[in-house]
Amino acid sequence: MNALQLDTVRLSEDRSCLEILDQTLLPNTVRVLCLSGLEEIREAIWSLRVRGAPAIGVCAGYAIALTASRIRTKDKAVFCAEFRKQKLYLATARPTAVNLTWALDRMERVVLANLDRSVDEIKERLFVEAQAIRDEDVAISRAIGEIGFGLLRPGFGILTHCNAGTLATAKYGTATAPVYVALERGWTDLRVYCDETRPLLQGARLTAFELQSAGVDVTLLCDAMASSVMAQGRVDIVFVGCDRVARNGDTANKIGTSAVAILAKHYGIPFYVCAPSSTIDPSLENGEQIPIEERPPEEVTEMWYKERMAPAGVKVYNPAFDVTGCELITGIITEKGLCHAPYGPAFRALGIGAKR
Repeated sequence: MNALQLDTVRLSEDRSCLEILDQTLLPNTVRVLCLSGLEEIREAIWSLRVRGAPAIGVCAGYAIALTASRIRTKDKAVFCAEFRKQKLYLATARPTAVNLTWALDRMERVVLANLDRSVDEIKERLFVEAQAIRDEDVAISRAIGEIGFGLLRPGFGILTHCNAGTLATAKYGTATAPVYVALERGWTDLRVYCDETRPLLQGARLTAFELQSAGVDVTLLCDAMASSVMAQGRVDIVFVGCDRVARNGDTANKIGTSAVAILAKHYGIPFYVCAPSSTIDPSLENGEQIPIEERPPEEVTEMWYKERMAPAGVKVYNPAFDVTGCELITGIITEKGLCHAPYGPAFRALGIGAKR
């Protein structure tokens, strides 16, 4: 099974539900969930059934269009009030992933821009906008892949962390997009080293699954093994995704990313962040202002084990993300171009600098 053929999230043809590939069951079980209620869609985002900043944005667009279509009123003031309640409720699911609020804000702007129309017309325009978010995400990932491909050479060894692949987007991914573009160009000698990414194992369960299914030469590593393969000269370049980028280029990504960046700096290996412009948040001056989600302790102590693997009652610190300082980043690849430090002026030069 080729993961590129799987839809991470889509609206059902009859618009009755949101169809989500349950990523908590991969790689052993491929199951699509049909979700229609606001609470179950929010739970799917929070519990990582759908995950990855771009995919969360696509999911949010479809979700709010679907749930808003069920608001039973012709009164636009009542509709707007209920729409905003739904939006604020969904926005609490994942505080670090800026694409969630970005997509919901975009959908709200559609409502506000069409208040001269009927409620039914507004509902229809929400569905159109949700599909536009999905279609744009495919184009964005492809553009990032083309730019990243330009940094590769035949036979390169690439290291990834977490999953920023097709499972984290509508298609292609961000950090893996250059690899998929290379495959389309007939390159078959690239090697990818995939960090397992504790504690949720997105690298082991998701990135390794999708790259292997696409025919990529992929090797799975425990997170602590990254330094070893770098020291042996096996890694030529690092590609990672991100969930939020501050104005100065500090980047929040899955926990452990900053350690990879520090290692890459030590060994002189280029470290690139693949960031759709929607993940760049110019309202934040630096990474210290990025909210970091903390997850339940059971993800560390129990989740992937037949029995508990830590002493009962032990304190657990489980942040979902860490911040990689801009000084550790060789470049940030957006769909609009490759940015180098200083990142604030580089973003503005590409038209990404306007505050939200």
